[in-house]
Amino acid sequence: MRYYPVLLDIAGKPVVVIGGGEVALRKVEGLLEAGARVTVVSPELHPGLASLIAAGRAQHIARGYRPGDLEGCTLAFVGTDDRSLNAAVAREGKGRGVWVNAVDDPSNCDFIMPGVIRRGDLIVAVSTSGGSPAMARKMREELEAFLTEDYALLLELAAEVRAELRVKGVVVAPEVWNVALDGELRALLASGLRAEAKQRLLRSLMQPAAQS
Repeated sequence: MRYYPVLLDIAGKPVVVIGGGEVALRKVEGLLEAGARVTVVSPELHPGLASLIAAGRAQHIARGYRPGDLEGCTLAFVGTDDRSLNAAVAREGKGRGVWVNAVDDPSNCDFIMPGVIRRGDLIVAVSTSGGSPAMARKMREELEAFLTEDYALLLELAAEVRAELRVKGVVVAPEVWNVALDGELRALLASGLRAEAKQRLLRSLMQPAAQS
């Protein structure tokens, strides 16, 4: 396995995005959603990026990339089609210990970005290890259709119940959870019957403990 899948906590951490086009906009939007402190380095900006910067959500350095722009950063993204620029940023990243992602240029990447499906706090990532972005996109679209919003409701309820049981010192085996988080529970949540769903989940989790 060439790539090691991981989810990073970048809230409050400095990230630089080099480039000001549509690709850079998509990167910046995702980084801001994760709470990163973003600086965009580009002489020109996509209107969407200009709006984010005007609103104070990101910083802007209005020029092209210069060595030193990665200083103090946690991650760096390059959203241009200039392979020589990608290579220069990758070299600086290696020198400074900063992970670099150059879009559509795996040879200048320390990590690659998966296709992502989000349903509330539920995150599913799809990657083809850089082999076929089109295949990754196809899989993401199919998973988006499968993962309806009731999965987010199910996660929210499961997290709530798990926290309550931990406070009480109750430990439930993983296989019991697997059985309890079933289609009927999701159907109750999809119908807006959250209280009923919670009671059903608690019964399903506690009955094996009572029997033992």
